[in-house]
Amino acid sequence: MSKSNIARAAICEPLSSLLVDLLRYLRYFLVVAEELHFGRAAVRLHMSQPPLSQSIQRLERELGVRLFDRDARRVALTDAGRQLLPEARDVLAGEDRLRGLAERFRRGEAGVLRAGVPPDLGGRAVAALLPAFRERSPVELKLREIGTAEQLRALADRTLDVGVLRLPFDVSWLSLGEVLTSPLGVLLRPDHPLAAAPDVRLADLNGLGLVLFPRAAAPALHDEVLTTCARHGYTPTEVHQAGTAEFALGLVLAGGAVALHDGVSPPADVAWRPLRGTPLLWRTAPAWPRGRHTPAVTAFADAVAEVLVARGMRPAEGTLPRYPRPAAEYLS
Repeated sequence: MSKSNIARAAICEPLSSLLVDLLRYLRYFLVVAEELHFGRAAVRLHMSQPPLSQSIQRLERELGVRLFDRDARRVALTDAGRQLLPEARDVLAGEDRLRGLAERFRRGEAGVLRAGVPPDLGGRAVAALLPAFRERSPVELKLREIGTAEQLRALADRTLDVGVLRLPFDVSWLSLGEVLTSPLGVLLRPDHPLAAAPDVRLADLNGLGLVLFPRAAAPALHDEVLTTCARHGYTPTEVHQAGTAEFALGLVLAGGAVALHDGVSPPADVAWRPLRGTPLLWRTAPAWPRGRHTPAVTAFADAVAEVLVARGMRPAEGTLPRYPRPAAEYLS
């Protein structure tokens, strides 16, 4: 520790002790002022009378005024004591409020929870998530719309408290809430021949490009999607990276490409068809760094589960590996 830090610590420690003493003496002053009797005040304070008298004298020396007129028969407030009494009550009330607020923070009942959600979560899901969280926690919720990779960085540098992320990603340093799955299908132009089929195999999409989220948003998921497509016989003619749903829709409508979609409220201008055998799924879970769990984080994770289940997602089956893969990696 540097000399300047040692000097500051030496100054701050007695100042802190003096502040604690002052608050204690003000409480003694308040009780004596209410009782106007040192013996009864000492009983209320669970202390003997001599230390109480000494504490009041110390307070009078610190303030530079007499607070009580006292003799063998009576104790009475001086003019200064009467004037200072409401100020003392205000100071002690402020201390009580401060301690109460600090306790609410310790219990996770106050403050702000900074949470991230993926860009494709959808406006209706976000609209449902906010009141679902408010029903569970008095903490203010601040949402950011960011991809999985950026959420992981924000969780690591503590600018985010919890996130809603798409698996797979390294979970070794994270705690996960309930993992929910949603089978993926494809969006096609309405006049494409596959739009009339009840379902589509990935191999049927050969000759078409694939519209996918930018790889930087979720590198592991991006690579897993392309690997799974290749294993099922589909190699896109081109991989288009779309940062918004509108841009992805435009590329599909322009022809020559398909996009992945979970089938919840698909755009009206295109056809959605499920993928046969469920080779691709979104796996979504709330996540937060280990050791940074709070009641507000639990409330958020529960609210996310409620909202996503209402949108048709289902709990994942079995134990997830460190880097989860789709449930049906190969079709028979």
